[in-house]
Amino acid sequence: MKEPIYHRVMLKMSGEVMAGGERFGISPEIVGYIAQEIREVHELGVQVAIVVGGGNIFRGLAASSKGMDRASADYMGMLATVINGLALQNGLERLGMETRVQTAIQMQQVAEPFIRRRAIRHLEKGRVVIFVGGTGNPYFTTDTAAALRAIEVGAEVILKATKVDGVYSADPFQVPQAIKFEELSYIEVLNRRLGVMDSTAISLCMDNSFPIVVFNLMEKGSLKRLVMGEKVGTLVRGG
Repeated sequence: MKEPIYHRVMLKMSGEVMAGGERFGISPEIVGYIAQEIREVHELGVQVAIVVGGGNIFRGLAASSKGMDRASADYMGMLATVINGLALQNGLERLGMETRVQTAIQMQQVAEPFIRRRAIRHLEKGRVVIFVGGTGNPYFTTDTAAALRAIEVGAEVILKATKVDGVYSADPFQVPQAIKFEELSYIEVLNRRLGVMDSTAISLCMDNSFPIVVFNLMEKGSLKRLVMGEKVGTLVRGG
């Protein structure tokens, strides 16, 4: 039987994915679907770490652009990621999976504090670890948190889950003739401002030669095919 090409992955999900077709909130159906996709990968023996955003509940950058203090807005956004993380934990545990939520902002009643060695041990024991609270600092996005945590726990790749099947030269929903890229270098992503992840996250991955795959999580089975080595989405590496 064919083996997965990755053994420990970081799945980065935006909060918007969890809202489904709605602009805000959490869709129980979508959470259930995502949990099932993760379980299929986990059953292959792949260790899964997750960073989830909070844009379906609150967007700190958008609020700060309308006059709210940036640091306060970012902390509110971090708290939104905790809500999403707990929702995802519930979805995974309903399928019988062991999970742990680790937060960069301490709240002992609902989640463990982030401790690198403990997180690695959880992964080694086959638990899915969900990192919430971003980096714990304002002015950093959950993209940067995903890059940071992925490197810290020794993941092999960041799987950036989106609603499109890769990186395009323009928004494919608005520009039908937009070109899909099969592979890009970090420098190309930065120079073209392609919006794969924010520039801090891309730079962190580039400095550590850490690959990123952008793919459509809503395409059933895409996550499993990706970890099994099929060409899915857009690979960002090198250069």
